[in-house]
Amino acid sequence: MKSIGITFSTGVIVFVDVILFGKSIWMIPTLSKVSLDTSHFLDFSISGLRRFRFTYLSVLQFLKDKTILVTGATGFLAKIFVEKILRIQPNLKKLYLLIRAGDDKSAKQRMFQKDLFRVLRDTWGDSLDCFILEKVVAVPGDILYEDLGIKDSNLKEEMYRQIDLVVNVAAITKFDERYDALLDTNTMGAFHVLSFAKNCTKIQMFVHLSSAYACGEKSGLIPENSFTMGEMLKWPRKLDIIAEKELVEQKLNQLQTTGAAEDEVTSIMKDLGTERAQ
Repeated sequence: MKSIGITFSTGVIVFVDVILFGKSIWMIPTLSKVSLDTSHFLDFSISGLRRFRFTYLSVLQFLKDKTILVTGATGFLAKIFVEKILRIQPNLKKLYLLIRAGDDKSAKQRMFQKDLFRVLRDTWGDSLDCFILEKVVAVPGDILYEDLGIKDSNLKEEMYRQIDLVVNVAAITKFDERYDALLDTNTMGAFHVLSFAKNCTKIQMFVHLSSAYACGEKSGLIPENSFTMGEMLKWPRKLDIIAEKELVEQKLNQLQTTGAAEDEVTSIMKDLGTERAQ
């Protein structure tokens, strides 16, 4: 996927993500003054080499008939995303919501008993429960584990066959959390979600949401450049995830050997996280 800017004859610049799938080229708007519920055909040249004719898909059109997996679905941003998707594009095929709960019933209770979904309740009235039952599958699981901790093998295989889009919003956003917890969730958790997405036979897009602080102390216009494995913002430093996990395990083993109390372990692991973030 590559972001490009297209200038129309009117002078309006539309930034889009160009996604290549075999012979198909899709363009998803990232910033546009074009109506979200219309499609357009665009003729333009890239680097003056030749002219291309693309189909411009609006966000609403792209989401139509799609099956989406959302992780961390009860989090601050994810639940807003879920509410808006259900509200503006009721013709999506299905939403799988990965929620840390013991079973499907408690997972749905956590999600839809929030005041955020009041507009949906007002819109659908007594039909809301049927709409949710048709469109939403609450999946008990956790990104801390391989296969996202999904125990139902039939459900997992169904997800592999049906999912078109994965949106990973599950993360720890506390800046003073224990380093072991941060590594398990924000690093290995993201890896587990990506590994799961690679097993989805229809996957078209993987979206990972990071904190704005992932850009470090940069200022001004920050391009979305790709990172190489181990690359850090503070060049030329490199990050070795395996080494970091070994460091955490050594520290925890040391604390266990000395019989440190749980509150002491928590304090030391938080300090370690602050130290490693420098």
